[in-house]
Formats: sequence, structure tokens, C-alpha cells
Amino acid sequence: MVGKVQKKREDLRRKLIDIGEQRIISGGIEAIRARDLAKDAGCAVGAIYNVFGDLNDLVMAVNGRTFKRLGTHVQESVNAHPEADDPVFTLITMAHAYLDFAMTNTHAWRTLFDLEMSTDQDVPEWYLTEMEQLLTLIAKPLMRNFPDMSREDIMLMTRGLFSSIHGIVLLGLEKRISAVPTDQLERMISLILSNLASESPIF
Repeated sequence: MVGKVQKKREDLRRKLIDIGEQRIISGGIEAIRARDLAKDAGCAVGAIYNVFGDLNDLVMAVNGRTFKRLGTHVQESVNAHPEADDPVFTLITMAHAYLDFAMTNTHAWRTLFDLEMSTDQDVPEWYLTEMEQLLTLIAKPLMRNFPDMSREDIMLMTRGLFSSIHGIVLLGLEKRISAVPTDQLERMISLILSNLASESPIF
């Protein structure tokens, strides 16, 4: 009996994540509303909170899937150029893939960062792991480009580059006045990374 109840709970959890993912893909985090989720899942609103602490937990579960899709997209962009051995080229390729993912999965991508959460909160270990795996993809070519740099500085540079590219993409897609036209974002990213990552660091 306990096994049946647990399976039913797990099935509902999976179903809600599937529904939540489709809602986020089509409408962003604003599309996550308990009554709509319950209607789509064919369950009571209260049943949602039997499997998730709150709607943020559901969004985090969807974001976990999005991180995996983003990481796969970035890695596949690198795998498409096995002949390239230049770490700067690799960084540019990954940054362009990040831009492409953001442009083609805008709502899901934005939800990765629209969720109100900080490291001061009790963030699940699996969530931090997904983010770290994405950062590790960036760190690898940086370690090749700067072999004498300490791991601590590599990770700081990794986060700095990620923040920079993310900011460019975010401003570009929001069409802020400080951004460049969308069709020039790839060129902007290439210019910045080719000049930044190719230079010897100054301490």
C-alpha cells in the first residue's frame, strides 16, 4: 500500500514538472500558477503542495532540466568542432551557443535567473551541482589558456566571463538602450573574448 502511494506521488511530481516545463517554455515563470497547474494535471490544488513545498520548488525542478539542456547545447557546440584546439575559439563557440540557447529558449532561459533565490538560502545540492557543471565547461578552456593561473583565480575568471556574456545576452535580448542589435551580438561576444582571453592577465 505504501509503495502504491509513493508511486502515485512520484507520478504526480513528474507530471507536474512536465506541465510546469511546458508552461515555462511558452510563458515564463509568470505562467506557473497553482490553479492552472492543478487543472492541467487533473488534481486538487492541495495535491501540488503534497509533492512540492511551494511553487518555487517546482520551478527549481524545471530549471534543473533547463540547466541540463543548456549544458548539452553548449557541449554539443564544442563537439561540432573537434579539430579546433584553440581555447579562445572554444570559449567563443560556447558563448555563441549560450546566446543561441537564450534566443531559442528565451522563457526557460530567463526563468533560470528570474527565480528569487540566493546562496544564503537553503539551495538544494543538486541545483548547485547543475550550475557548477555549466561553469566547469567554461573553466576547462580557461585552464588551457592560462596554465599558470591558480584554480581559485580560474574559477573567479570563469564566473566573471559567464557574468559578462550573460549580461551582454540579457541586455541584447531585452533590447536595452545600452545593448547592440541582436544580429551583432555574436560579433560583440567574439570581439570581447578574442581580445580579453588572448591577453596575459594583469595582477
